[in-house]
This record gives sequence, C-alpha cells and structure tokens, in this order.
Amino acid sequence: MYEGTLPAGMRARTVDNRNGLDMHVLEAGFEDPDRPCLLLLHGFPELAFSWRGVAPALAAAGYRVIAPDQRGFGRTTGWSADYDGDLRPFALTNLVRDAVGLLAALGVREVAGVFGHDAGSFVAGCCALIRPDVFRSVAMMSAPFTGAPPLAPPRGADPVHADLAALERPRKHYQWYYSTRPANADMMHCPQGLHDFLRAYFHHKSGDWAGNRPFPLARWSAAELARLPTYYVMDRDRTMPETVAAEMPAPEDIAACEWLPDAALAVYAGEYARTGLQGGLQWYRCMTGGLNARELGLFGGRTIDVPARFIAGAADWGVHQNPGALDRMRAACSRFRGIRLIDGAGHWVQQERPEETATALLAFLAGQD
Repeated sequence: MYEGTLPAGMRARTVDNRNGLDMHVLEAGFEDPDRPCLLLLHGFPELAFSWRGVAPALAAAGYRVIAPDQRGFGRTTGWSADYDGDLRPFALTNLVRDAVGLLAALGVREVAGVFGHDAGSFVAGCCALIRPDVFRSVAMMSAPFTGAPPLAPPRGADPVHADLAALERPRKHYQWYYSTRPANADMMHCPQGLHDFLRAYFHHKSGDWAGNRPFPLARWSAAELARLPTYYVMDRDRTMPETVAAEMPAPEDIAACEWLPDAALAVYAGEYARTGLQGGLQWYRCMTGGLNARELGLFGGRTIDVPARFIAGAADWGVHQNPGALDRMRAACSRFRGIRLIDGAGHWVQQERPEETATALLAFLAGQD
C-alpha cells in the first residue's frame, strides 16, 4: 500500500477498537509500550498517513505515537457509507468513543496529548472535553474547535445559504455541498480523475497557492463569506472538482512539490478509489444537519480544562473561515496556551511543514510558549 512512502520506524496494523471497528493504525515509538502516548487524528480528505512526517520526530523525542484511520476512512472497516443509513455512528461523541476504545484495546489508560487536524481537530477537542482523565492535553490544528453548544431546540435553516445563492455571483458553502447526495459521485467520477482532483485540491488549500493570504472576517454573512476562496465558498453551479480544476498546478510545480510527491498522493488516491469519499462526507452531514450540536448539547457550558493549544499554517484560511471561532475557542479552554502559526504552510500544516509542526507540538508538551 505505502510503496516506500512510509518513513523508517513506523508500522501499520489493525486493532479491534471495541466500538465496532477494526481500526487501521500507524505507530511509531512502539518498541516501548510504557512510553507516554500521543494520539494523532486526521481530517478530510486525509488518512493516518497524513502524520507520516510528524510521527517519527515525536517518537524520537520519547513518545509512543498512534495515528488511526478514523471511522469512514482508509483501511479501517466496520462502518457504512450508505447515504440513507444511520448517521449516528459518525457523530463526534461516537468518534470520541472510537478513540477511547482504541486506546483501551492497546492497553493505554491515558495519553499525554491528543492532536487533531482539520475535522480531526473537532474530535480531539471533544476528546479533551468529554474525557480529560484520558486525554491530558490537546492541540487543535487548522480548524478551531469552539466547544460544546448550549442545549437548545433545533433551529431552522440558516438564512446565510439563501443569501449566498442570491448574491450577484451566486455561491454555496462547501460544507453544505459536501452534505449533498451527489458530492461523492462528483469527486469519484470527475473528468480529471481522482488523482488529479486530489492534486488540485491539496494544492489549492496549501501554502503553495499564492491566493492563500487569510485575514479575519467580520461576521457570518453572505457578503463576508464570499470573500473566502472558492474551495470554501463555491460558485453555486460548480462541483468541487470543477472548482479546484482551475488551480491545477503546472507539471514542473508538481515535480517540485516535496511535501506531497506523486508517490505519496498515490496513497490517498488509491485508498479513496477503493473506499469512496462518502465515509468522510458523513462527518459533514452530522455537522450541517445538527446531529453534532444535539449530541454535544449535553456538555454545554463545560470547558476544556486540560492544557490546549491551536496550531495552523500562517497561510491557512481554515483559521478564519468561521468568523469569531478563534475567540470562542479561547473561551472554551480554561487552560488555553496560545496560537502558533507556522510560516510557509497552508491548510495541510503537518504535511507541508512537518519539522516545524513537530517542534511546535513538542514545545507545547514541554510547557513552552
């Protein structure tokens, strides 16, 4: 599967996580099971493989590092991608149960840190919120986790979507597009093919794309959201493959891309060609349909009380795509230890700048600013 792309000192295996999954995990520093443990949680469209550049450095610093393919992704099995099936297994609370079950199956009672990137940032934040006895610190990466919402009755449709569609240049939000029935087929059967779609998608959101110069938005409104790049606020009548195709890097730029050479991209393309993307898209449906808010309402008002930090690329629009999220994240963490933005990286910070990311994580674990 990895065809020489996995660094030395890492291994892959499958573990029954006691919550219905056979979880595929990558490990580093596994030689000594008594080492302090770290759990690394990927986002979309990523895999445990996304941590390949960071895990060896963390292991070299004395940690046992565990990175699973989460529910809906990669070589982990036991989940259903049926669009009409039960979404509850993909809710954040059950993703926390997946993580706790995996650790228990591995004989790990607590981890020194849980680090989550992109959608994995929300899982990591929920892990620290719900089980601080197990997850002793948390680093949220590239997507601020704003804590549990208050327990409240379901709200109606957000008017911002009608307002986006009514703009002079009609738009739509990518999370709601990802929640539609055609989204998986749009990507799986796109004209450019899955490999080239993923190449353009990763490039468009990276520090390599010159247009990624993020800044805070004033409010959650159509006019403000329309200032985001089109991979976040899309043209209304375009699919995601059509959106990113215009930003496909030139062959010479692909050849020069050290952080995602074609051999590494082929791991992603091969896995998603085998599984489809609907498993990951189910996560978005739990968010846009309100399931996560209803589940997390039970913890409304509770803060994250273990040390917490936010890490992202300096060129990552994910930091600002939800106006006010950074401030809400700070308020949700009683022991918030600051924000670290890494120069030269866009959204895929742990892949684009693995050494700097590992250094930032180790400094956080050591109690350094």
